[in-house]
Amino acid sequence: MSEMHKSYEPAEVESRWYPTWLKQNAFAAKAEPGKEAHAIMIPPPNVTGVLHMGHILNNTLQDIFTRRARLEGKSALWFPGTDHAGIATQTRVERKLREQGQHRRDLGREKFLDEVWKWRDEHGGIILNQLQKLGASCDWDRTAFTLDASYSRAVLTSFVQLWKRGYIYRGQRMSNWCPVSQTALSNEEVIMKPQRGLLYKMRYEIVERPVEYVEISTTRPETIMGDTAVAVHPEDERYKDLIGCHVWRPFPRAKIPIIGDTVVDREFGTGCLKVTPAHDVTDFEIGKRHNLEILDVFNSDGSLNALAGPDFEGMDRADARKKAADKLKELGNLVDTEPYENNVGFSERADVPVEPRLTEQFWLRYPKVDEARRAVTEGVLKFHPKRWEKTYLHWLDTMERDNIDWCISRQLWWGHRIPVWYRKGMDRSEIDFENPEHVHVSVDGPEDPENWEQEEDVLDTWASSWLWPFANFGWPDADGKAKQELEFFYPTSVLVTGFDIIFLWVARMVMAGLEFMGDEKKTLSKEEIRQRIPFRDVYMTGLIRDEKGRKMSKSLGNSPDPLELIGRYGADGLRFGIVNIAPSGQDILFSEERIEIGRNFCNKLWNACRFRQMNAATDANASLESILERIQVNQLDSADHWILSRLLEITEQIQSAFDKYEMHAYPHLLYSFFWTDYCDWYVEASKSKLKNPELQGTVIAIQDFILRQLLLQLEPLTPFITEELWHALGFAKSAEELIQNTRLPAANELRDALSGAGIEVDAKAVEQVEGLKEFITRIRALKSEYNVANRKDVAIFWMTEANDSKRVLEQNEKLIKALASVDNLEYVTAAPEGMPAGVGGLGTVYIDLASSVDVEAELERLGREHERLLKGIRSGEAKLNNEKFVANAPDAVVAGARKQLDETKARFEEIERLIKAFKK
Repeated sequence: MSEMHKSYEPAEVESRWYPTWLKQNAFAAKAEPGKEAHAIMIPPPNVTGVLHMGHILNNTLQDIFTRRARLEGKSALWFPGTDHAGIATQTRVERKLREQGQHRRDLGREKFLDEVWKWRDEHGGIILNQLQKLGASCDWDRTAFTLDASYSRAVLTSFVQLWKRGYIYRGQRMSNWCPVSQTALSNEEVIMKPQRGLLYKMRYEIVERPVEYVEISTTRPETIMGDTAVAVHPEDERYKDLIGCHVWRPFPRAKIPIIGDTVVDREFGTGCLKVTPAHDVTDFEIGKRHNLEILDVFNSDGSLNALAGPDFEGMDRADARKKAADKLKELGNLVDTEPYENNVGFSERADVPVEPRLTEQFWLRYPKVDEARRAVTEGVLKFHPKRWEKTYLHWLDTMERDNIDWCISRQLWWGHRIPVWYRKGMDRSEIDFENPEHVHVSVDGPEDPENWEQEEDVLDTWASSWLWPFANFGWPDADGKAKQELEFFYPTSVLVTGFDIIFLWVARMVMAGLEFMGDEKKTLSKEEIRQRIPFRDVYMTGLIRDEKGRKMSKSLGNSPDPLELIGRYGADGLRFGIVNIAPSGQDILFSEERIEIGRNFCNKLWNACRFRQMNAATDANASLESILERIQVNQLDSADHWILSRLLEITEQIQSAFDKYEMHAYPHLLYSFFWTDYCDWYVEASKSKLKNPELQGTVIAIQDFILRQLLLQLEPLTPFITEELWHALGFAKSAEELIQNTRLPAANELRDALSGAGIEVDAKAVEQVEGLKEFITRIRALKSEYNVANRKDVAIFWMTEANDSKRVLEQNEKLIKALASVDNLEYVTAAPEGMPAGVGGLGTVYIDLASSVDVEAELERLGREHERLLKGIRSGEAKLNNEKFVANAPDAVVAGARKQLDETKARFEEIERLIKAFKK
């Protein structure tokens, strides 16, 4: 084996191993009967996307699950691909055309789509290439795109089937309209944001009672021109006598009725509501109940049209708001304005306020809602953390209760064109969607296309990606190999995603799987649900925020470039660091300082393995058996038994963390075991034996046994460095063999292997080492507390009443001195007077400060601390003696104050004892 470099160089290792993995086709997966399947479908990033920190966390976790499955001997597939991202991609290309002085309609549909495909071919693979820099072990030969021909056929097939089953209809309904993208959006594509604006109080004159007015509050005076009524609550004593009367709309001046409707909130504003059916969801429903005229005063781009009147026509809606307020004031109709904060819906992609707009769209009644609910309530589908199940179920319940349908059509060109054709020459208003002579719906279109015109709209992007788990395996036309793989890998194993798309994607994928992955049935049994759902588990990640808790964004300058972080910390350092700080399902506060732990861990691992390589040859490490053969059982001491016990324990704990999807525990366990147990304790405790030629072979073999298992446990998290070290330490049987192709032994398998070599872990020896660790830790803590951590000359005394403990401590005196970093360690039969002490299981330790510190300086420091603590005691007692505080403060606050006072008093007594001791 070649000699390892003095320090770890991530860039060199990464640039060498990833091409090797690709050349060996290491990540290819296939259906292997007799093996357990493990499949993850990558949440397809937008084709417009580049890597951000959310991708780093999400894809690192997916890679961890996939790589561990390989090590467990499963047939593991990580399926990659990208989403065509209808709105985002079309917007990018339209922006490019505008810069060239063109509009998409100048080109026409076909030429425009050619331009989009060119853009996709040029930019669409960027994020996938970036994922390779991270070490992602996807089966790249399978890379899919949601507009691939076979995938598109699946999307169109799903539409046709849902149409025939009565789930899809076309209708005029209120939808969310993005004035920038100029398309309808589903509710889930609208982000609610708190906005500070004004509440305008205005007055409308009562037609039947001249010079009398009703006052109305609104946040949107720019929609006055679309008012067709004023509504009051029919039981509101202030206004019920006005129902049936009329008011004058200020501009354009018109007589509109006063109506009674129970939806009106009597407590909001003045209790009077201006009703604008074309521009508000609630108003639209009121309008339907009262047969009100619908006046749409907006153009599709958010500007005002001719119905708004000549003063407003062509004006942007924001400008129109100011203009309308000025006009109300000019006419004497503006009563007052006041600051007001409310939630406003923003387009997720364009980041502008959406407009409620009445449009003709295709709508989907969600299929298999009850089965999607039962999948969770009956334990077939599990969320991790479990609390997200409530969010999922709440959405299903709300959607069903409020009859919320999915607006699946988009006024775009880039996407899956809706497979609906209309009889050529017919006026759209005359079309009967139930009449096959008027409408044709199919995947391949009508046989006489010259007599038909296809629908211009495309499907919502999510109406294609909800098929992702099975459309990529050839559904609905899967046969041969594709059918075999669909049956083998579906349902997939786990979905890793963010909680922000539980509604947009997760729930919809569940419903799609339940609807399409089997024969058409109205209801399904629990077993049928189990067979049809797209995945068994959903692992929810949190949002990554900066250390101030703000969402990361380019505009704030707080979103680091992941590739730059890989350059600074290495891919493995970044992977380790990001998972280490990511509690399951909670937001992550990111800072580069918190990522440094990953780089430091890799450096420590490299140095430990280099230390091993420097001490002996590595040519007998090619198998677990060859390592165990080198261990002389009669040479094993307590430290050896202890580290083997800890290895078995940590192996079980890591398996438990994976079983429970507690992924933040995974790096924590590895870090603690490697850094503290192995490096700080075992290696240090074994150094003397390494110098003994008779004992060296067993020590080296134990280290190899530990490091081999450690590298296998680490490989899913840090694949580059573990591959390099696997070869450097001789664990690979050949230069071509990869660590991922080695079976990861479970704890019971390790225990059996040790037993087969005649090694049974001695529980008593383990207990003895734990006692020594605690004893040494007490010494270190005392030295640290009294600012002499780096002083070896400080005198330490110890005493114990147990003979067994005395024997253990005396036998390990040299080890204790080395690990506690002290030169003077002395047994005493009586407690030294005035010395700080630490009590442990094996005995009590005392530190002689007088022999190692400047007494005068220490007394001065202790005096200041004494005074500070005394003030704290007085303050705490005063607070707790205050009856008002104790009566009114929360119980937890009062309990905290009592606890703090007790701790302050205990510390105060310790300081007084030390001062007394120093003055003797």
